[in-house]
Amino acid sequence: MSTVPPGTPCWADLATPDLTDARRFYPELFGWTGQVTPEPEAGGYTVFLLDGKPVAGAGPPAIPDQVPIWSTYLATDDAELVAGRVERAGGQVVVPPFEVFDRGWMAVFADPAGATFSVWQPLAMAGAEVFNVPGAMSWNELVTPDPEGAKVFYELVFGWQPDDQAVGAMTYTGWRLGTQIVAGMMPPLADDFPADLPAYWTVYFAVPDADAAAARAAELGGTILVPPRDIPAGRFAALRDPQGALFSVIDLGS
Repeated sequence: MSTVPPGTPCWADLATPDLTDARRFYPELFGWTGQVTPEPEAGGYTVFLLDGKPVAGAGPPAIPDQVPIWSTYLATDDAELVAGRVERAGGQVVVPPFEVFDRGWMAVFADPAGATFSVWQPLAMAGAEVFNVPGAMSWNELVTPDPEGAKVFYELVFGWQPDDQAVGAMTYTGWRLGTQIVAGMMPPLADDFPADLPAYWTVYFAVPDADAAAARAAELGGTILVPPRDIPAGRFAALRDPQGALFSVIDLGS
C-alpha cells in the first residue's frame, strides 16, 4: 500500500548521467544514506534513506540523451487506468506501465504542454515513507505556460480541482484532491527560470535553513538558480545539482 492516497505525490527520483556524483552530492546536502538496488538490471538505482526510511531515488538516464531531471511520481492503484485517462485527455504515454521487479508498477507520461510526470502503483515498495521534515520531499509544483489547459488535463486524469490564489501579480494554483491540497501550479517567471525550459514538474525538499542549504549546495558543486527568498509557504531557493538537475529547497518554518 502507498503511504499516501491515489493522486498524491508519493516519490521523486533523479535521472542522472553521473550516479556516483549524485550519491556524493545529495547525502552531503540532505543527510541521506544511499542503498543501491541489488539487481544488475537496475543499473545501480539508488534509494536514498533518511533515518533509515526511503525518501527519494536516483538512477541512470532511461535514454542516452536525457537531460538530468528530478521526476515527480503520483500514487495510483491502477497504472493502466491512468494511462488510458492520459491519452483521452490529450497527454502522451512516454513509457507504458511496466513492472519494476517485485517493487511495483510505474509509467511515465507527459501532459499536453510537455511536462513529464510518473505514476507508482506499489507492490513491495510503498514509495517515500516520510514527508515534510528536513531532508524529505515537501512539495511538488507544475510550472507551465498553459495553466488553463493543465486544469482540464489533471482534473480528467486525477480528479484534481484547482484552487486559485493571487500571489502578488501572479495567480498561484493549489491542486485540491478532496479536502487536501496535494500539489501546486504556477506560470513561468521569466526573470527566474531559463527560457529554454519547457513545462515541467519540480520537487521541493524541506530544509531547516534555505539560505544555508543553498550555500551548501554551491559549495558542493551545485548552482543557485533562484537565490533564497520568502514566499507564503516559507523561504525557498531553486537550485541545480552539479549535473544540472533542477530542484528546490524550502524552509517551512514552524
